Amino acid sequence: MKSQKNIKSMVLLGLMAAVLVILAYTPLGYLNIGPLAITFNTIPVAIAAIALGPVGGIVAGGVFGLTSFLQCFGGSVLGTTLFGISPILTVFQCFVPRMLDGLLIGLLSNAMRKHCTSAIANCAVTGFFAAFLNTLFYMSSLILLFGRTDIILSYRETLAPGKNVFLFVCAFVGINAIAEWVSSTLVTGAVGAALTKAKLVPAPKAKLVAAE
Repeated sequence: MKSQKNIKSMVLLGLMAAVLVILAYTPLGYLNIGPLAITFNTIPVAIAAIALGPVGGIVAGGVFGLTSFLQCFGGSVLGTTLFGISPILTVFQCFVPRMLDGLLIGLLSNAMRKHCTSAIANCAVTGFFAAFLNTLFYMSSLILLFGRTDIILSYRETLAPGKNVFLFVCAFVGINAIAEWVSSTLVTGAVGAALTKAKLVPAPKAKLVAAE
């Protein structure tokens, strides 16, 4: 039984990694708008975190980080520019926020499963925070690592008069972030619930206790 569970987990994680790679190299994964891109790659990370917990979230987040890093070689205007400024900081910028995101939403999903009887609610909440935390961590690291570079300063002067950091972040992510949050919430909720019914994702423990 344990061997079968491990095989099922590995297959699901491999599937989510494959989806991330496909999204990275097709128009489905990144909708480029100006210097930023709306990404749907947080969805497979959320599903991996729901199914496999923090470890699955970290691994899927690492794959997401890899696909994001590869966008720095001509696929993203901002990524390419940041890589030209500092390859090392760009590696940190691409990987650490995504892996931290996967870790935290894996912990969140496990906690939700213990106290929430609705699989779709658990999956939808995890999907929302996967996208929300990705935006939060990405923008925080961007300001921390590259906030004093010419390109970010130019964006701040254009988008946020007075260089107010909060206004800059709001203006910079804008509708992109909202689209990511909504899509990740809806799609993760629907897919996660379907996988729960198919017994590919653990059912809420609170529901199991109530049934007993």
